[in-house]
Amino acid sequence: MRSTMKDTKVTYTLEQNGKFFIIENVPARVCQETGDQYYAPETVEHIQAIFTSRKTPDRVIETPVYEYA
Repeated sequence: MRSTMKDTKVTYTLEQNGKFFIIENVPARVCQETGDQYYAPETVEHIQAIFTSRKTPDRVIETPVYEYA
């Protein structure tokens, strides 16, 4: 049976209190059929540590927002 999972790097996004946060180059296993992303427990812990550390981001981007109407 052929595996549809691929180890790759993804962009993780989180919306919290009306603000969006982006973490780039996060290691994940991605299903090639569905696009579902799976993270190792240590990766999840590292993501949580980034958000709780209040460290200065590497860069800040401006994002346009549109209303679906």
